[in-house]
Amino acid sequence: MMTNTNRRLIVVVGATASGKTDLSIALARHFHCPILSTDSRQVYKGLEIGTAYPSKEQLQEIEHHFIAELDVTQDFNCGEYEKVALERLKTLFESHNTVVAVGGSGLYIKALCEGMDDLPDADPALREQIAESLATKGVEWIAAQVAELDPEYYAVVDRQNPARLSRALEVCLTSGKKYSELRKGGAKPRNFEIVKVGINMPREVLYDRINRRVDMMIEAGLEAEAYSMLPYRDCNALKTVGYSEMFDYFDGKISLEEAVELIKRNSRRYAKRQITWFGRDNSIKWFETNKVEKILEYLDNQI
Repeated sequence: MMTNTNRRLIVVVGATASGKTDLSIALARHFHCPILSTDSRQVYKGLEIGTAYPSKEQLQEIEHHFIAELDVTQDFNCGEYEKVALERLKTLFESHNTVVAVGGSGLYIKALCEGMDDLPDADPALREQIAESLATKGVEWIAAQVAELDPEYYAVVDRQNPARLSRALEVCLTSGKKYSELRKGGAKPRNFEIVKVGINMPREVLYDRINRRVDMMIEAGLEAEAYSMLPYRDCNALKTVGYSEMFDYFDGKISLEEAVELIKRNSRRYAKRQITWFGRDNSIKWFETNKVEKILEYLDNQI
C-alpha cells in the first residue's frame, strides 16, 4: 500500500519462535525507530515467560509499545487494538519516519494494516446460548461447529481461543454466511506506507526451535508464572498455549512432563496455522532466517 507520505510502517511477520523479535531489534537499530507489538498476549502484564517478551536488555535498548500494558483481567479485542494502535502510531510518526511492528497475531496485524471488517451486530440471545454451550460442552464443541460451518476459518483460528471461536460461530449463525467470507472486506485507507517482511525456514528447523524454546521457558520458571495466574485462569488472556496446559497440570489432569509435551505440540500446531495465515498474504516479502543484511538492503531500496 503506497501513500504520498514518507511515514513507513515495517511489519515483521512469521511463525512463533522464528526469530521475529531479534529481527525487529536489528531493524529498529538500523532505522533508529521504536517497535510496536502486534502480539495479542504480550500486551498483558505478568506473562513474560509464557509469551516470550523481548528480553529486559532489548526493552531497555529499544522503545517498545504494547508490551505488558494491560492487566490480564482486561478484555481487549482486535477492534480496540486497531483504534489504540493507530492513535499510538500517529504520535510515534510525529518524531519518527519509520516504525517497526512485530508479532505473530494475524488478526492484530490485519487490524493495524487493513482495519477490521463490518460484521453483523451481536445477537444477545444467541451469544448467551453459545456461552452456555461453551460452559457445558467445552471449547471443543464450539470448534467442531466452526469446523463444519466455516472450515476455512477453522484452519487458521487459534482453537484454544474460545472468544474467537464463539464469535465466528455467532457470525455464521446470524448471517448464514461463512465468517471467513465476511472478513474479506476491502482494506481501509492508511496515511502511511506499509512494507511487510516475513521470516521463513524449513518446517523441521522451526519445530526444533519451538521445542527448545519451550524447554527454555520451563527452565526460566514458566510453571511458577502460570501458577501465579491461577486466580485469573478464566480470563481470555490466559486461554492460550503455555497456560492452558499448565492449568491442567495444576488440576491433576496431566503430569508436568505431559504438560510440557502438550505445550510443544500445541505451539507447533499454532505455528502451522500462522504459516497458513501469512502464506495467503501476497504483500509479504519472505526471507530466510538470519538474513538481516538482505532484509535491510530490501527495505533501504523501498525508500
